[in-house]
Amino acid sequence: MFRWRRTLLAGFRVHCNCAIEHHNISYKTVRSLSAAMGDKFKLPGRYGAGEKSVWVEYIQLAAEYKPAVNLGQGFPDYHAPEHVTKALANVTTGENPLLNQYTRGFGHPRLVQNLAKLYSPLIGRELDPINEILVTSGAYEALFSAILGHVDEGDEVIVIEPFFDCYEFMIKSAGGVPKFIALKPKPSEGEMTSADWVLDDKELASLFSTRTKMLILNTPHNPVGKVFTAQELQTLADLCKKHNVLCISDEVYEWMVYKPHKHIRIATLPGMWERTITIGSAGKTFSVTGWKTGWAYGPANLMKNLQVVHQNCVYTCCTPIQEAVARSFEFELARYNSPECYFFSLAEELISKRDYLVKVLRENGFNPTIPDGGYFVMADWTKLEYKIDLKQESDKYKDYRFTKKFAKEAGILTIPPTAFYSGGHKNLGENYARFCFIKKDENLQLTEKLLKEWNAKKN
Repeated sequence: MFRWRRTLLAGFRVHCNCAIEHHNISYKTVRSLSAAMGDKFKLPGRYGAGEKSVWVEYIQLAAEYKPAVNLGQGFPDYHAPEHVTKALANVTTGENPLLNQYTRGFGHPRLVQNLAKLYSPLIGRELDPINEILVTSGAYEALFSAILGHVDEGDEVIVIEPFFDCYEFMIKSAGGVPKFIALKPKPSEGEMTSADWVLDDKELASLFSTRTKMLILNTPHNPVGKVFTAQELQTLADLCKKHNVLCISDEVYEWMVYKPHKHIRIATLPGMWERTITIGSAGKTFSVTGWKTGWAYGPANLMKNLQVVHQNCVYTCCTPIQEAVARSFEFELARYNSPECYFFSLAEELISKRDYLVKVLRENGFNPTIPDGGYFVMADWTKLEYKIDLKQESDKYKDYRFTKKFAKEAGILTIPPTAFYSGGHKNLGENYARFCFIKKDENLQLTEKLLKEWNAKKN
């Protein structure tokens, strides 16, 4: 059999040699042509060097390491509300065949109508569902359309760190220049909370200039969990108005705010509706992140730019999912003033999960920041550094080395926060790991068991 394979390969080489000689092409020429084509067809510069995102890398790590518990990726590992999943099943198999076909490009009519019903009283003005709301392929595409639709070559965009990693990439893809300012924890005598992470007002003001086009705000914040206060938002609003700057407010965690804190929409502040685009997510609202449906709302003149990008990118989004989300909103709006409404019950459900994970982390050597919103905990791991040999990992940043080694040894996958910082500020995230707590109680309990076992081995 092996003799037959060698004969076949030899014949193939002879065939190739003859083909090259027939066309008077040398091996050297072939290599030169290949190199020339490689230069011509390389990745465009606006995409950098094509580096893997933290999500691509760590999803692959999860497949390779097979950790016992995944507290890295931000999605629930349990079922969404039954009425939500049933709505999708009923749509796809229902009597109306058109609900499995294309719908209106800027948003399924039933969905934008319900989004207008939800948000109009929350922002204190009547939203026009046709001209002031755009349904997108996840909040990700809403960000893409907002940034690409408004940022031009040389425009500066202020980004608060840590930040959702796509912000920087999208700004640069549009030819913009990101300007970074970091939330930094101030000294705290007691337990650290996300409210202790603050901006320096003088540094913030210094970033604004005639070149500033946009500020990107994320509240409740990922990964810190900060819920910006009315005073903090007013400071940002005053600067935006003073310098005629557009605000993109990423509010996908709007329903995950823990008492006594309250989510304030910056678009409701005086003079801010005219310059704010607000972004939301069905995936976060109904715990169905895989549905990849989001939206943006704002004044019609600003939304027009998003529509242009959207219609030349995805054009329209999945009809049955939009219909199911619309029906889910109708279900929740009908019980909006009751504690059973998922918009409010989800936060109540998550408080106990948050507090449990914070306790487990603290008891096992971490120093966690208690989040006021969202479903992530930033935890300082440096007290554990003496227990883990980071030299065995080759990554540049310590948090990457720690999270990889920790996943291998403890069986717990987390995310390295330096992925959420700009190049010059990555040192600010190196001492932390991000944990997600929107998980089954038994998986949070398993986390405690694994941590205790890992600590016992290291003592």
